[in-house]
Amino acid sequence: MKFKYFLTVKIAVSAVTLIFFIGCAGTSSKDPWVPMYDGESLDEWTTIGGDAKYRAKNSAIVGTTVHDTPNTFLTNGKNYDDFILELEYKVDPSMNSGIQIRSNSFDNYMNGRVHGYQVEIDPSERAWSGGIYDESRRGWLFPLIGNEEAQQAFKQNEWNKYRIEAIGDTIKTWVNGVPAAHLIDDKTDSGFIALQVHSIPEDATEGTEIMWRNIRILTEDLDQYRRETPVQPVNTKNNLTSAEKEAGWEMLWDGKTTNGWRGARLDEFPEQGWVIEGGELIVLSSGGAESAAGGDIVTTEVYGDFEMQFDFKLTEGANSGVKYYVDTDINKGPGSSIGLEYQILDDENHPDAKLGNHEGSRTVSSLYDLIQANPNKPINPVGEWNSGRIVSKDNHVEHWLNGVKVLEYERKSDEYRQLVSESKYDEWPEFGEKEKGHILLQDHGDRVAFKNIKIKTL
Repeated sequence: MKFKYFLTVKIAVSAVTLIFFIGCAGTSSKDPWVPMYDGESLDEWTTIGGDAKYRAKNSAIVGTTVHDTPNTFLTNGKNYDDFILELEYKVDPSMNSGIQIRSNSFDNYMNGRVHGYQVEIDPSERAWSGGIYDESRRGWLFPLIGNEEAQQAFKQNEWNKYRIEAIGDTIKTWVNGVPAAHLIDDKTDSGFIALQVHSIPEDATEGTEIMWRNIRILTEDLDQYRRETPVQPVNTKNNLTSAEKEAGWEMLWDGKTTNGWRGARLDEFPEQGWVIEGGELIVLSSGGAESAAGGDIVTTEVYGDFEMQFDFKLTEGANSGVKYYVDTDINKGPGSSIGLEYQILDDENHPDAKLGNHEGSRTVSSLYDLIQANPNKPINPVGEWNSGRIVSKDNHVEHWLNGVKVLEYERKSDEYRQLVSESKYDEWPEFGEKEKGHILLQDHGDRVAFKNIKIKTL
């Protein structure tokens, strides 16, 4: 009898246990990971850039090198902003490759060349797998210098696993579970994900392969799944990358103080009209009048041949500018200090866009009142950041917007002097022809923000 009772209880407990597990299975939450590749077909994927070959094989994507082609990228064509990506790859030891994230391809940027963040795949002795490179833009942002544990995490001739978190302005990477890179950067917040097959030199063996598998992504509830990392972050916001430092760049504004700047008509920085907030240098709105509030600000140093980069963000209907070769000792009267101007303007909503001595010469990125920027320039909407660039060397000057050259001209040339003679600048002798001058940010009475202002003397 005792045996029968024990057996009955055991059967009853087992039945309850089975019901419990069935109930749990029925109410479990959906797996949040979404496969990016079905393991069978590449019908939803396309190649960009080059002619390297990709094929589906044994639940993996296989990329193969070919001669006489640039870098090639395979993408599913979808754009992602914040995400967590995991995948595995196996690479030939002779290859260089990478995973593009938040990347783009625009017709007006280097003829459609893929550009954006790349998580490096590097089986060479350098061992920077998991580092972050800026493809076709700034170069290395986070090399794995000094992170020996991450450098040793990569396994030669074996499957390796990456985890990539891109959330807000922060990108983190792991190689086989080992923290590798931690980057804080706000250059691009959205773009496609792509698998790279790098170009190869003529003396390299054609047909080498890299394989990817188990590609999956999270795009929701990321705070629940994000991980901490002990890796010291590299912050490029109002800071130089290691590559920029080596190339001779300097920060023109440190992102925190007014050091290196003063009022155009003052010995010190203006007490009103300008503020520093969250790493942004902001000229405040004061009704749209030119230099009527805080006034223009200029660098305390002067520059001759130079290359300058800056990010700017407009508000609706706003007007401002970046001037160069500025002489603050002339035009002591009302208005702005005199110099060549990279125009900053909301073309859609400010009347100046339709004015000017030369048609279109007061639109954004134009040489103000003299030369119109390319009308097909790539401009981001009001409220979003745009990147400007000015290059001046041996009197040859270029204006760039978001990576695209939008105009160029020759200072002191006959053509240039003819344009000046037909403009309001004709009253200023040798306008724009100084060998050196200040850099100026204009107060035109509208709220405009600046950041990442840097310069390199040429």
